[in-house]
Amino acid sequence: MESENTKKLKDFFSREYFSLKMYVSTKISNTANRDAEDIIQDVALKLFSGADRYAPINNVAGFVYTSIKNKIIDVMRTTKKVTPVDNDKELLDLVEVLHQTDNNYASDQMILVLKKCIEQLKPAYKDIIIAVDFEGYTYKEIAQETGISIGTLMSRRHRAISILYKKIEVEINTHKNNIS
Repeated sequence: MESENTKKLKDFFSREYFSLKMYVSTKISNTANRDAEDIIQDVALKLFSGADRYAPINNVAGFVYTSIKNKIIDVMRTTKKVTPVDNDKELLDLVEVLHQTDNNYASDQMILVLKKCIEQLKPAYKDIIIAVDFEGYTYKEIAQETGISIGTLMSRRHRAISILYKKIEVEINTHKNNIS
């Protein structure tokens, strides 16, 4: 049988989910490890799993929003600040190859090509590129969070970079053929 707290929480989350999502979105920007829906789901899971242990919840909105605010603070504390990409030799090499490949491409076009090619990667490859190269996570940090070994993560990233080279080459050749 559902407790009164569980009923109140279910009702609140079903009515206010969109508002909660908007609230979280205004507090954080979505990245690989900071998604508004993920934060809401984590808080909801925690609240529902402990609903029977709480005293009767009178102010459900205040209770939920406070829990979400605390989760956002936790995420912000544990999320590493983004570091510039220029510390990474492989990605710098990739950018350098892009600039040498075709002088007809402007820097803005190269960035669009790179983004497009990254989006085409398999999720595991895309995630490792984004986490390491754009969000500044170390392999050790990712391994601790995901449980995936450092060697596997390094291998995935290496394969992702290799696939990116090939995809970018195809994009550039397509561009050349369209101009001719």
